[in-house]
Formats: sequence, C-alpha cells, structure tokens
Amino acid sequence: MPVNSRREQGKDAAVQGTNDSSVVSKVSAAAQGYFHDDFLKHFVCKVSRRAPLINRGYYVRWKAVDHCLKQFFHATQSCSRRQILSLGAGFDSLYFRLHAEGALGGVTVFEVDFPEVARRKAALINSNTCLKDMLPDRETVSNQQTNAVFIRSGHYNLIGVDVRKEQEVEVTLSGAGLQWDAPTLVLSEVVLTYMETQWSDAVIGWAAKLLPQSVFVMYEQIHPDDPFGRVMQNHFLKLNSTIHALKQYPDTVAQTQRFIQKGWEKCVCLDMNQFYFDLLLEDERQRVEGLEPFDEFEEWNQKCSHYFILTASKGSVTNQALLTLAKVSSIPHMTPQWTERPPLVIQPMCGSPSIEAVGMASAVLAPGIILLTGGCGRSGRDTAARVLIKEKDGWKCACVDAHGDKVVSLYQTLTSIPGGGAVLFGGRTSPLNPTDSVVCVTFDPGNEQSQSAVQLSFRNMVCTGTGPKPRWRHTSTLICYKDKTFLFVFGGRTEK
Repeated sequence: MPVNSRREQGKDAAVQGTNDSSVVSKVSAAAQGYFHDDFLKHFVCKVSRRAPLINRGYYVRWKAVDHCLKQFFHATQSCSRRQILSLGAGFDSLYFRLHAEGALGGVTVFEVDFPEVARRKAALINSNTCLKDMLPDRETVSNQQTNAVFIRSGHYNLIGVDVRKEQEVEVTLSGAGLQWDAPTLVLSEVVLTYMETQWSDAVIGWAAKLLPQSVFVMYEQIHPDDPFGRVMQNHFLKLNSTIHALKQYPDTVAQTQRFIQKGWEKCVCLDMNQFYFDLLLEDERQRVEGLEPFDEFEEWNQKCSHYFILTASKGSVTNQALLTLAKVSSIPHMTPQWTERPPLVIQPMCGSPSIEAVGMASAVLAPGIILLTGGCGRSGRDTAARVLIKEKDGWKCACVDAHGDKVVSLYQTLTSIPGGGAVLFGGRTSPLNPTDSVVCVTFDPGNEQSQSAVQLSFRNMVCTGTGPKPRWRHTSTLICYKDKTFLFVFGGRTEK
C-alpha cells in the first residue's frame, strides 16, 4: 500500500511533532516527582512545568506501561533471551531507565521510528556524555542511505524505518539482530492511531504473524462520540494528526475483538480509570494525589475514561504477562421506578442575563426568592451573590453586595432554613485554602418584591464543639429531630 504521497508526508511530519510535545510533558511529570526518570531531561532543551492534570495523565500512562513491562519481565525471567520492540519510540528514555535500574538482564531493546526522528535521537545520544556512557559498546552507522540502523549495541538498537512497510521492517529488524522466536514485548504508545486504520490493523497483524512468543502493549484513545471525545479529536485534528482507529474501534470491547481477529490468542483491555483504581495500591494513589494541589476531578475521570491500556499475547510464556482483569462490582444496578411522572416544569428566565458558572451553590430563602453564591464563570471567580426573584412577568436577577469573601468560594453548600434564610458552609478559594466557616444568610421579607432594594445579611455563626474539617465538594442538609435542628455535612474534599 503506498504511503509516500506528499500529503501523507505532511501528515507524517505533524505526527513526528507530537513526539516533541510528549517528551516535554513526560519531563514535567518526572520533575514533579510523579515517577523517577533521570534521563528524559536529556531529550529536551529545557524543563517546562505542565498543569497538574497533564502531569497526572502522563503519570498514569507511564505507570501502566511500566506495570506491563514488569509483568513481562516476571513471566519471562527464566528465558535466556528477551526483547522489547518499541514502535514509534520517539525520544523515549526506556532503555536508559531500565539499564540504570538494573532491570534489563538479558533484555535487548529495539526502538523503531521515522528515519528523521531516529536521526535526531541518535544525534542527541552521541552528543550527551551521560547517554553515551550507558552505551559503551555502541556503533554509530554513518551511511544512512543503505542502512536504517542508526545506533547498534548489544542491548540497544535505534532504527529508522516506517512501520507501515512490513517487508522493510522485517528485513531491517532481522539485520539488527532481532530474534523472531524469542519472547518479545511490542510497545505502542499512541502511535498506531495516527495511521489510517488499514495500516494500523496491518501492523497488529504482522506482529502476531512474525512473533509467536510475544505480548503487545498498547496505550491509545477511545470513546470518540461524547463531548470529551469530540474535543479530543478536534485537538489532534488542529495539529494535523488525526486519530483514526477509535472510529472503528470506539471502546475496550472493540479493541479486544480487534486483536483477537488479527491473530492474537488472548487480550485484556482496561480504561485508565480501571487501571488506576484496580491495579494501583492505595498508598501509591495517595502519594501521587499529594504531589500538587488538584481540583479537576471530573476532567481527570473523563480523561482516564478516554484512554486505555491493552495487553494481547501469543504463546504460553507471554500469556502470563497479561493485565489482571478489573474487579467486578457486586452491587446490583438499580434503576429508579417512578409510579407517576414527577411534577416538574421547565421554565426559562425570560429577559434575565444568563448565569454560567461552575461550583455555585443555591437555596430558597423564602417563597419566590432564590439565592445563588460562589462559582467561577468565563470572567473568573464571582465576587457577588445573586438573588432570583419571582415576579409577575417572570424571574428577575439582582446582584447583592456580600460584604466580604464569604460567598466567593467554590463548591460550598447553601442550605435553606425553615422559616426563611439559609446556612452557608465550607467551600474554597483555592485547593490550598478550604474553609470551615458557617455563615447564616437572612433576607428582609419586607423588600422581597423590590428588585432594587434587596437586603441580605451574612453573619458568621459561633459554633460549640468540634466541627467538621474545612472542605469543599461536600453535601449538607438540615435535619430536624425533636426540638433541635442539625446541619448534616457529608463527604467532600479536604486540603489533604
């Protein structure tokens, strides 16, 4: 199949550019302590700090691949010869890290990427004393027109060849010393999806055909059709690096069936939420979650649900290297049954400005009076409270001076008080600054029909006893029991 058109060459160049961005993000995660790798920094011009969400994403990717590597090493520990074949390796530091850890043993690493990427990586290695010292027996091949091997050594080989060209790949790898019958881990991290699906299917197929004792480890995207998936696709489309395979293989089930159909004997595919919660120890999760202030939990969950780690195997030895299946919940699925349609009427606020924000709280102060506090919108954190007033011609919105920062917080709770008013509890101004203040909000009923004369009172309540820790994203409600009223607070997130 032809892959050398000018249009395809342009796309290939764009895909090569994703390598540069990826290694910068990996360096950022390593620098913040998410994982240990002293060699990634040698492949970037300078260390740049990414957002915590990006750091976490590259951490869980790194951890999943490392988990699969360790499973493979354990399953093949009695074998005299073992191999890693990394497809689209880019500026990955895998060989150098494993060598420094003393984890290679009898493992030989073969890295394959576009010739231009391999050429750049070879130049970086040959110009860096630290990297050169890890390859004392290296041989640098100077005649690139007749040989695709850029660096050759006993345990590391850097090869420049297009993995879509099966015959060329087979000949080049054989010449570099890859033994097709030896236990081999084939690694592909967000590589095959940049190809047209027919080509990525072909790569999966020839790997199964040529490597009878092997495990294929792949990390890629899924779920293209929900809002997050569409944004994800548009991001790569703008980079001229369209992600293809997820259209035909949109979920973990389809990806599993794909590998079985292409010649692999067994396959396990987990999304990254399953990997993170089912296969990582709680102590490790707590360590990672304490590294940086973090509050993008919904985005983190969505991102993890749109990526997967897959292991497919051939041969009795490598079957043991498959991922452990995710835990199955014993809780039955419950579907609420309505005896009748709930009495709910949707009514837009005609003539009022739209209120767009996340992390707001709301409560009824009195009949026809609703208070909104906190939140963060397009212009940043809201510093005013809003009162929605039911009038004859619809709902009207009025901003109210909150007299301080009591209502500036995100993710606080606002709970109605019987007889009028509300109790505001918790929230945060930043992930490092949660609050445990309890504020009583009262409303002057004499002015409830006048939008221009809304009067609210915010008063800190003095509490006795030991209160809950400062928190946000919690829930609260009032419970009346005998002659007392309790504010019931549950869940949420504290600073630690």
